[in-house]
Amino acid sequence: MVHRKTVCLSGMIFIITSLIGLLAGFVGGLLGVGGSTIIIPALIIYLSYTAQGYTGQSQHLLQAAAMICNVFIAAPSIYAHRRANAIMADVIVWLIPSALAGIFMGVAVSNSRYFARHNGKYLATGLAIFMAYVIVYNLIRFFSKTKLTDEYEKNPPPLPPWKIICVGVPMGLTAGLLGIGGGILCVPAQQLLLKLPLRRAIANSAVTIVFSAFFGAIYKNLTLPSHGLEVNSSLRLAAMLIPTAIIGSYLGGWLTHILPRQVLRIVFIVFMTAVCWRTLRHSLHAETPPPPAQIQVAEPDR
Repeated sequence: MVHRKTVCLSGMIFIITSLIGLLAGFVGGLLGVGGSTIIIPALIIYLSYTAQGYTGQSQHLLQAAAMICNVFIAAPSIYAHRRANAIMADVIVWLIPSALAGIFMGVAVSNSRYFARHNGKYLATGLAIFMAYVIVYNLIRFFSKTKLTDEYEKNPPPLPPWKIICVGVPMGLTAGLLGIGGGILCVPAQQLLLKLPLRRAIANSAVTIVFSAFFGAIYKNLTLPSHGLEVNSSLRLAAMLIPTAIIGSYLGGWLTHILPRQVLRIVFIVFMTAVCWRTLRHSLHAETPPPPAQIQVAEPDR
């Protein structure tokens, strides 16, 4: 009887994480945002309804696992972006190294004493606040009559490297600090500073996330022991999310070049509003665990 109940609980955990991975992959591939903006809030909500509950200390585990997933979420969508000729080589050649520099700085800050162990809940609060900013920006763009850009230019003019770096460094810094892909900053920044169309901005962001998230995930996971966590816990959690995230990412990347731009923006606003509110609510009510506690992937209440 006990064995059967354990199998049922394990199956439930697998189904929940698989669904989170599928949704995160789809949204990440569709909007070029990496997927963490879905994974981290969804896992925060899930943990909040388990016996163990969500704690600030577990935030570091969620960020480490989500950063691994970002690599696998962004990568499949690149194929669709490449087929649509949306990737700009002259942009990503500067965007990638600048984002790498930023993500190393961001992870270092996230591991500082201000966010160490149970103080990790402040990172979740920061993520919610940042998402609120993104929602407001996209609402303004949705109702604005002025179009930043229309469709692709066949021969776009060369962009100054310093402008691209001004996009890449903040993208990486935000990604490393909050454990996200960075696309929710990179995409609108490319539109505003580089004057690029939405679909090209999404494609450039996806390519950059693959590289920045890969090295950022390695750095973040190696620092988990300093928060009293095990790297194996992060790897197990990521392994449950990745398979369905890959499927969702490919579907999302394909739809990016089919759906109208305003539809993309509406989908983005709706998703971000929902996860922003839930993340802020649960992060503000996060409990502080006992110092020696080891955070693991929790099981639901029995």
